[in-house]
Amino acid sequence: MNDRLDEYQKKRDFAATPEPGGADQKASQRHGFCIQKHDASHLHYDFRLELEGTLKSWAVPKGPSLDPRVKRLAVQVEDHPLDYATFEGHIPEGNYGAGDVIVWDNGVWKPIGDPVESFKKGTLQFQLEGHKLQGIWNLVRSQQEGKKKLWFLIKHKDDAARAQADFDVLTQRPESVISGRTLGPGPAKHKPRQA
Repeated sequence: MNDRLDEYQKKRDFAATPEPGGADQKASQRHGFCIQKHDASHLHYDFRLELEGTLKSWAVPKGPSLDPRVKRLAVQVEDHPLDYATFEGHIPEGNYGAGDVIVWDNGVWKPIGDPVESFKKGTLQFQLEGHKLQGIWNLVRSQQEGKKKLWFLIKHKDDAARAQADFDVLTQRPESVISGRTLGPGPAKHKPRQA
């Protein structure tokens, strides 16, 4: 069992939630990433990067922006198991993170430099090859001390960058890349997948 998942497992009752327990962790030969849209107590996006046998995870309250001028707060949370990357469903009331989850984007991330050292230093730069997000991105840890580990998710200025006023990827592409479902008030709605 991966001890990096202790906090994840302590927070959940797997007899009551459909979330994966993480017992069968198999690291892939690639660096996978996913972004899950999570309609819990507050709608937010969970940004996850495969690193050292788990998904390093951040809650991004406002979701990613393709605009390099926009810094999105990203609160580091507990590592998640690798099989969480494909989890979609409803976490029942009374459970940690209760609410609906869809996989908003997924694909491969390519670290720029040593990802383990960069993560420790708090300046992680990488390229995303996803359905919705591409190009170079930065995760930068805040110098602010506190109980929560605060980072910022920032799009690098490149060909994949777009001004927020011209194109808001969150509103233009709200659907799951797995099921085509969208989240909003009431039960998750099904919508045809876009290429």
